[in-house]
Amino acid sequence: MVSTGEAARVVLVGIGATIVLDVWSMILKGLGIPTLDYALVGRWAGHLCRGRFAHASIAKTESIPGESPLGWAIHYAVGIVFAALLVGICGTAWLHDPAWLPALAVGVATVMVPWFVMQPAMGAGVASSHTPTPMKNRMRNLATHAVFGCGLYVSAALLKLVWA
Repeated sequence: MVSTGEAARVVLVGIGATIVLDVWSMILKGLGIPTLDYALVGRWAGHLCRGRFAHASIAKTESIPGESPLGWAIHYAVGIVFAALLVGICGTAWLHDPAWLPALAVGVATVMVPWFVMQPAMGAGVASSHTPTPMKNRMRNLATHAVFGCGLYVSAALLKLVWA
């Protein structure tokens, strides 16, 4: 059973790791490297609620009202869910004594969600197979999810310092 304090830690670790990911994305954008527009995630979710799962190109699909805030909310909710997955695998003791390897492993493993769910549903194919540069996109996805994994660890380690 997870205590209220441990549940709060999971939420904070998920938010912290997602912030680390967002800083990484801002760095990539600053270098001219394309990153995911979370409004497209919101657009996909909006159309999903209307019964449409897959799109030939989510970017060319009709926009929906509020897709950007919806996409960002989903982005952070998923970060929290992935933090909960890590704690579910490692146990709540990980929150009090975080280790790099499990966080990195879970972060990298989470790349399966975009590769096998989001990208195919949004028209990019399995693991970016329908994009002009699939291997480059896969490596960028792996690096991004590794950064998220590092964010899981760093967030938990910072919490350990400030929350006894």
